[in-house]
Amino acid sequence: MVWEFIRQHWRHAIEILILSIGIYQIYRAFRATRGARILVGLVVILVVLTALLQLFKFQVITWIVTRGLLVLLVALPVIFQPEIRTALARVGSSRWLDWLLRNDRRQIVFLESLDEAVVMLSKKRIGALFAIERNISLKGQQETGVTLNADFSPELAMAIFFPKSPLHDGAMLLADEKIQAAGCVLPVSQRELSDRSMGLRHRAAIGLTEETDSVCVVVSEETGAISICAEGAIHRNLTEDEFKEKMADIFLSKTNTDEKGVSEELGAEDDVAGRGDGDLDADL
Repeated sequence: MVWEFIRQHWRHAIEILILSIGIYQIYRAFRATRGARILVGLVVILVVLTALLQLFKFQVITWIVTRGLLVLLVALPVIFQPEIRTALARVGSSRWLDWLLRNDRRQIVFLESLDEAVVMLSKKRIGALFAIERNISLKGQQETGVTLNADFSPELAMAIFFPKSPLHDGAMLLADEKIQAAGCVLPVSQRELSDRSMGLRHRAAIGLTEETDSVCVVVSEETGAISICAEGAIHRNLTEDEFKEKMADIFLSKTNTDEKGVSEELGAEDDVAGRGDGDLDADL
């Protein structure tokens, strides 16, 4: 008898479970928002009207309310637009969807923040050196600085590289979309460079990328010029759009595992001489 009951009503149990989850998720989306009171008011009005209509059998009012509910359904997305956007954003960022968008989403958000920070530093002519870890660990360089293990943000990058900051003289190491350390000392390239105007920041960026597969971003303190360095090759005086495009090509392109592609994208060794930006050794 029990199994017969379960066989006949298991669909009802699933429906109740789905409705319960849906109502709870709506509650989570609307609680502690301005829309919560509006929603409660609408529910109270609907409950009272439904009770009155069922009790007194008002045909005209029932017709008006039924048609009014259709208009209300169209108006609801407009009334609760901020709450609906927030709820959809939470669904899109849920952990159970990470297997679909995990790497691309995290890298895109991180690169957007890094782009913003570099552009801000460039406009204010604040010298900066970012070293972005890839496959080869930068643990040795991290030990030369101050370990932070902090979420990256443009504001924090500005604070660290501000000239009066104790950590501005050195490199910021980035790994797993976080600031692992700041004020780090990087190996300076011993290669003879034809452009002697490059300062220690640029030489350190070249030196690190000669020894590892990391990518370095340099902002000149004197001119605000932006440079990208990878595999010991440096591309200098990039515009904001050029910088963003090259960073996207390196980190978001599906073909960026081809090591030759990165070298060709950044230019051959002859481009190391490049167009000088007058960066002084005193930059670092």
